[in-house]
Amino acid sequence: MVFTAMFTALLCAVAPFSITIGPIPLSFATLVIYLAAGTQSWKSSTLSVTLYVVIGSIGLPVFSNFQGGFQTIAGVTGGYIIGYIPCAIATGLIIQIFNKKSWSYAMGMIIGTILLYACGTAWFMFLTGNTLVVSLALCVTPFLIGDTIKIIIACIAAPQLRNALIHNLYEQK
Repeated sequence: MVFTAMFTALLCAVAPFSITIGPIPLSFATLVIYLAAGTQSWKSSTLSVTLYVVIGSIGLPVFSNFQGGFQTIAGVTGGYIIGYIPCAIATGLIIQIFNKKSWSYAMGMIIGTILLYACGTAWFMFLTGNTLVVSLALCVTPFLIGDTIKIIIACIAAPQLRNALIHNLYEQK
């Protein structure tokens, strides 16, 4: 429970700081989600992300650019915020199913990111009426390099962080 709360708090602290790139902001929330899924069970990481979405939905300014409330979920970025949940599920499940093998981190994070992009882009298209090509150009293409860098960082850091957290947990007993 401590790690779940810790990653929820970390998401709430990091996600509001973002850079606006077109209609969708660049946020470090995905890096925290990758780390949460790479260090906890898939259930705990999904709970961390779900709690973050609920906290933001009820109005606390934890979404990008210090926004919060249901209107943010209903807006053009809402699909990406909701997409954080399947991203955490897929990333964590794949890492867990393949027994935390080094390649499973990258595979899980890539598949999780694809699900995130799919949820967000579909919602963006629904709200704006843009075509798939236009929506991908606005909402996915600008983020590919940044998300690749975040995945590389998380693939390196998550196994080490997991070992450190587990080691410290057992050392406390």
